[in-house]
Amino acid sequence: MAISVEDVKKLRDQTGAGMMKAKEALEHSGGDFDQAVKYLREKGEATAAKKSDREARAGLIESYVHSGRIGVLVEVNCETDFVARTDDFKAFVRDIAMHIAAASPEYLNSEAVPAAVVESEKSIYRKEVEGKPAEIIEKIIDGKLAKYYEQVCLVNQPFVKDPDVSVGKLTTDLVAKLGENIVIRRYQRMELGGV
Repeated sequence: MAISVEDVKKLRDQTGAGMMKAKEALEHSGGDFDQAVKYLREKGEATAAKKSDREARAGLIESYVHSGRIGVLVEVNCETDFVARTDDFKAFVRDIAMHIAAASPEYLNSEAVPAAVVESEKSIYRKEVEGKPAEIIEKIIDGKLAKYYEQVCLVNQPFVKDPDVSVGKLTTDLVAKLGENIVIRRYQRMELGGV
């Protein structure tokens, strides 16, 4: 099947993929646009996983102040200054700062949650599931812990602009698009009158 230049351009505009990747995706999917998008996403996630061990020391520090009452500083790293200067990267960092202001995460990721806090949460969940069959108790606790992480961990939270996507997934998608490892390194959120 012949793939038209217009189809390749349309897929590129929609996904941000390179010309050759867009053409490859359309050829792989037999011209089916939805399948081509799915193919690119799957390939992108595989690419992002490969890049996750590469060092990210360039990047940006962004500030965001909401109504003079909430302030955020966030550091997001990438591998090169070239990527740090792209509009996509700058927009991502701004969005993350705004998300932190709105969602008020307590921790960067689940690894940052102190073990004592995790154990405290688990003990609460164990009391809630007393009397249930032993084989499903751990699955229920793991599910409740995952929900807890979605509330308190930045990378697990649903992104405020698109709640169907987590901040972690948003980051992975940008890694796939820009071709570099991207890491939300740290943040500080302050609220007027807060402790």
